[in-house]
Amino acid sequence: MALPRAPLAVVFDMDGLIFDSESLYRDAMVAAAAVRGHDMPLPLFLSMVGLPGADSRAVMLGHFGPDFDVDAFWAASSEHFYEMAKSQLALKTGVVELLDTLDALNLPRAIATSSRHQDAEHHLAHAGIRERFHAVIAQGDYANGKPAPDPFLAAAERLGVSPENCLALEDSHNGVRAAASAGMMTIMVPDLLSPTEEIEALCRHIAADLHEVEVLVREAWRDR
Repeated sequence: MALPRAPLAVVFDMDGLIFDSESLYRDAMVAAAAVRGHDMPLPLFLSMVGLPGADSRAVMLGHFGPDFDVDAFWAASSEHFYEMAKSQLALKTGVVELLDTLDALNLPRAIATSSRHQDAEHHLAHAGIRERFHAVIAQGDYANGKPAPDPFLAAAERLGVSPENCLALEDSHNGVRAAASAGMMTIMVPDLLSPTEEIEALCRHIAADLHEVEVLVREAWRDR
């Protein structure tokens, strides 16, 4: 499926799209819960993928009860994650090639993530790709997190490109909802979550990986 028009900018989600990190977060949260005598069911974790911290907090309190120490849990999860990330945080297939194509086309790009700035900066620097993004939109840069459109609208504003001329790349359902409601051309590259009928209807395309996205971008500009 071709894009309806050549994108003038690209907005990336981060975890699960650029980095193979969602599985690390899952394992870190499972380990942190186990230390506290709790199970972290996979459906519970998946329900929080793409959500901002405040919404994830509400989900956990709803599941574990009002006395659950979310802050201590987050701290332990973060410790587990960063220990694993030292050797296991890897770029997803096609990231570098897509960035190379965007460089060749002189297209601006941004990150729009539900993660904290310090985590985004750490991950991007760890992979040596921080300077390849013109903006990083993270917690604190928008009023409402995904599935609200705010993160993507903030990214478009920072890049100086209208949302309808931006290509948004997401792996989560909440991210797709956010990007589509912002009016962006949206492609899902599934990670831990498979697309539903609702999500397919919101997307221009479901791509197997970022190599496929890179081809679509090149073709859109070739046919422009």
